[in-house]
Amino acid sequence: MAYTGGVPRNDPMQVSTAPRKPRILLAACGSVAAIKFGHLCSCFSDWADVKAVVTQTSLTFVDLASIPKNVMLYADEHEWSAWSKIGDSVLHIELRRWADIMVIAPLSANTLAKIAGGLCDNLLTSIVRAWDYEKPIFVAPSMNSYMWRNSFTEKHIMAIDEFGINLIPPASHGESGTGAMAEPSFILSTVRMFLESRRKASTSSSRT
Repeated sequence: MAYTGGVPRNDPMQVSTAPRKPRILLAACGSVAAIKFGHLCSCFSDWADVKAVVTQTSLTFVDLASIPKNVMLYADEHEWSAWSKIGDSVLHIELRRWADIMVIAPLSANTLAKIAGGLCDNLLTSIVRAWDYEKPIFVAPSMNSYMWRNSFTEKHIMAIDEFGINLIPPASHGESGTGAMAEPSFILSTVRMFLESRRKASTSSSRT
């Protein structure tokens, strides 16, 4: 669904115990790699139920027309426009409850630093701060090679690793070095392989 700046259509986020597709929450930060976000949403929506979150700066790069119509898109303003009084649902909590997995791709250096430091000043980082870490989060960083090699980045990657956040390493820019976001198809295959291996492990343990 294209982002129009208003409140998304009524879309209950009730948890069902019936067999269903995986629920994947995709998120994009303000990196030029966000031009691939529509393609990423398309890749995942062929396999899973998908909702998407974008930061304000990511909207500089995200092609809203490329977001599949079956993908609900949320921006920072929806956090507040959906709430009017105490007792109303809070969007970042509802999305946290709905999702089985969160995938942040691209993850900018700025948002990486925020997550590592526990900051939660927008919808995306509020979801991460409230996240149930029994459920996986994957991040696919995207930044120039100088930022990727910076010692701050190393410290921040180590910090989120302690939380149990899964890193999908950046690819090479070619001669300019490492820092490009992994391709959407690789991100999808990484998440699918993770889920499949966990299902196999669960099935194996239930038989013993």
